[in-house]
Amino acid sequence: MSRYIGAIDQGTTSTRFIVFDRSGAIVASAQKEHRQFYPEPGWVEHDAQEIWRNTLEVIAAALAGAQLTAADLAAIGITNQRETTLLWDARSGAPLHRAIVWQDARVERRLPELAKSPGEARIRATTGLPLASYFSALKLAWLLEEVPGALELARSGDALFGTIDAWLLWNLTGGARGGAHLTDVTNASRTQLMDLRTLAWDPGLLATFGIPAAVLPRIVSSSEVYGEARVASLAGVPVAGILGDQQAALFGQTCLAPGEAKNTYGTGCFLLMNTGTTPVASQAGLLTTVAYRLQGAEPRYALEGSIAVTGALVQWLRDSLHLISASAEIETLARQVETNGDVYFVPAFSGLYAPHWKSGARGVIAGLTAFANRGHLARAALEATAYQTREVLEAMQRDSGVALAELRVDGGMVVNELLMQFQADILDVAVVRPRVTETTALGAAYAAGLAVGYWRGAADLKANWAVERRWVPAMDPARREHLYHSWHKAVARSLDWVD
Repeated sequence: MSRYIGAIDQGTTSTRFIVFDRSGAIVASAQKEHRQFYPEPGWVEHDAQEIWRNTLEVIAAALAGAQLTAADLAAIGITNQRETTLLWDARSGAPLHRAIVWQDARVERRLPELAKSPGEARIRATTGLPLASYFSALKLAWLLEEVPGALELARSGDALFGTIDAWLLWNLTGGARGGAHLTDVTNASRTQLMDLRTLAWDPGLLATFGIPAAVLPRIVSSSEVYGEARVASLAGVPVAGILGDQQAALFGQTCLAPGEAKNTYGTGCFLLMNTGTTPVASQAGLLTTVAYRLQGAEPRYALEGSIAVTGALVQWLRDSLHLISASAEIETLARQVETNGDVYFVPAFSGLYAPHWKSGARGVIAGLTAFANRGHLARAALEATAYQTREVLEAMQRDSGVALAELRVDGGMVVNELLMQFQADILDVAVVRPRVTETTALGAAYAAGLAVGYWRGAADLKANWAVERRWVPAMDPARREHLYHSWHKAVARSLDWVD
C-alpha cells in the first residue's frame, strides 16, 4: 500500500498541498498565494486559472521537496473555500468570468425581491440557509445575467458551474477531455440550491434563481473515489475526498459525535457543531448545513456560525493602514498595551454574518480618545475575533441546548497566544489547540483515506487527535461582562449604515 495521503487545501488567499502519514503528521507541504481583485466596492474576485496553476505548482513543489512521487500517494482529497462561484466553458475549460468570492456583496440588490417570492422562510426551510449575498445561487444568477452568452451556454450544457472543489476536480480528472463534473454534499449545501433532506438540487429553487439544471455538477458523498488524476505529478492517483473547508476542519478535528464543535480562525471565522443525523433548524441566526457524508452512510449535519472578517482584519491593518508590515507582528504590537483602552473594532466591511445577518452594517471603530494608540487598535482588532466567536457560540448553545465544555480551534490565527487566551477568557470556556493545526487539509485527507481503506474508520482518526496546548479562563467575571457589553454597544453603532 502507498505510504501517504495528499490533500489540496484551496483557500481564500492561498493554495496548499500537504502530504500526511498514517498518524496524521505532515510529511511535505507547499503553499502559494493568489491575487485578490476588488473591481468595485464590496466586490471580490479570484482568477480561477491562476488558482489552477498554483495548485499544480504546490503539488509538484511539495512532492519534490520530500522526494516523493505519485506512487507514494494512496489517494488525494480536496478542501476548498466555499460559496465562491465559478462558471466555465465545458469545451475549452476557460472561465467565462473571474470567480466571485464568498465575501462578494454585489448581489445584495436582489435580496428584497427574493424575500417576497418565494420568501426567506421557504428558502431557509429547504436549504437551512438565510437569504444573504453570501451563498452561491445569487452569484451564479448574476453571472448568467451579466456575462454575454452565458445563459445560452448553460442551458445547452456547454457552460459548467462549480464551487472551487468542482473546478479543481474537473481539471484534475481531465478537464475538457472527460473531466468529472461533481461536487460533494457539503459544498452543494452552501449553494442555496440543494434540499437539505433529499441532498438533491431543488427544482423550485432553480426556477426561483433562474438557473438551468444542465449547468450544475452531480452531487456525491464526501468520501468516495471520483476518478483518477490525469495531471503529470499525480497521474493515476485516486481523487477520493471532497469537503468544504469548514466541514473539513470539523472532520479533521474528529468532531464526529453530536455536540462536538470546532472554530477555525482564518480569513473569516467559522464555528461548527456536529448535530448528528438530524438537521437542527436554527432560531438564533445560525446556518444548518451538511457536516459530511461518508459513502453508503447517512449524512451528518451541523450548525454553523460564519463570521466574515477576522484574519482579514489583520491583513487590512497590514495592507491598507500599514499599521504592521507582517501579519505575525499584530500580537507583538497588541502586547505593548495592557488593555484595549476602551477601543472596539467592528469589522463589518461587507455586513455582519451570524448571528446578526445584517447586510447593511459597516465597519466602525468605537471608543476612541486621545489616549488610544497603535497598540490599542491592534488589540481591539484581535479582540473583535473573540467577541464575534462568543456571539456565535451563545447562539449555537441556544439552538442545540448543549453547553460546550471546550472549544477545539484551528487555522492560521491559533498561533496567536494573546488571542487564544482572550478567547478562553471572554467565553469562560477552555480553548484547545491540537497537535496538528492543519485540520482543514487533514480532514480532506481523512475523507480520501477512508474511501480507499488507508484508514479503517473513526477509531483510527480519533487515535490521531492529540492536544498541543490548552488555555483556561482567567478573567474576572465582572470584567468579562463589561467588555462584552461594550462590544454590543459598538455593534449597535455599525448597524443599518447602508440604507
